[in-house]
Amino acid sequence: MSENHNNKGTESKDSKASTPYYPKKKSKQKNTVVPAVHNKPVQPHAIQKAYVKVPVVLGETTIQIDMDAKIEFPEPVLEIKKIKKHLKLTQCRLLLPTNKLFIKGFVRKNIQYATPKKADGHQVLSSIHSLTVDIPFEAVTEIDFLNKPHFHSNPDTNDFTFFSSSKLPKGFSQKEHLLSGDFSQYDQISGEVFNELPYCELLYSKFIEYDEALDREMGVVYGPDGELINAPFEEGTFTKIEEKMVVELTLKVLQKQQVHIDKDFPHHPHPKY
Repeated sequence: MSENHNNKGTESKDSKASTPYYPKKKSKQKNTVVPAVHNKPVQPHAIQKAYVKVPVVLGETTIQIDMDAKIEFPEPVLEIKKIKKHLKLTQCRLLLPTNKLFIKGFVRKNIQYATPKKADGHQVLSSIHSLTVDIPFEAVTEIDFLNKPHFHSNPDTNDFTFFSSSKLPKGFSQKEHLLSGDFSQYDQISGEVFNELPYCELLYSKFIEYDEALDREMGVVYGPDGELINAPFEEGTFTKIEEKMVVELTLKVLQKQQVHIDKDFPHHPHPKY
């Protein structure tokens, strides 16, 4: 009996020794308040007159684009649940020296729709899927300039030649010489002018659309494998829609130009730190 009692005592001591130590006191969190400090305004130093190169707004315009597209789904659609649209521009180019603006892009359209899985005469069990399509467009429009773009064509190319005097072959008097231009060389004045390319910024877009099913029949519901299923009489599935959409977008056309700032600002010396 005593041996068993001693063994139990050693086991309890060993188990206590192997138990990890956890502090019983809970740590207290303290809230720290950041004190407010004083500051002294410093007037930055600036020159009074300067030439700067900055983006200059050539014009802003709102463009309306009419679109008509057909979309085909990979499976039968019972109804469309939600549509999200985003405008993407891939080209916005001002064709200098004209005011013609060429635009290309597409509308990214994500369509969430319900496709039937099984049904009876009173209900339809569907799963929600989505289809993402890109609908391209392109257009040309004229913009009214708020500020005219800077554009210079290359200077005229001018050819010139030098006078040349050379001896004549036999059959001519030795006192005479051939007087003409020097055809042994080619002389020209030409050059290039490098203009700043105008660019665009997209400010606003708006979509007005009308989507209509093309192959829907009331009372005809197809399942995911193309089989007819028994559904309520007013239901029907389709796989093709025709989309009519009007897209409005507002663009800002800019060009980097050199601007002369000629205004008397109050002069401030360099600040002392």
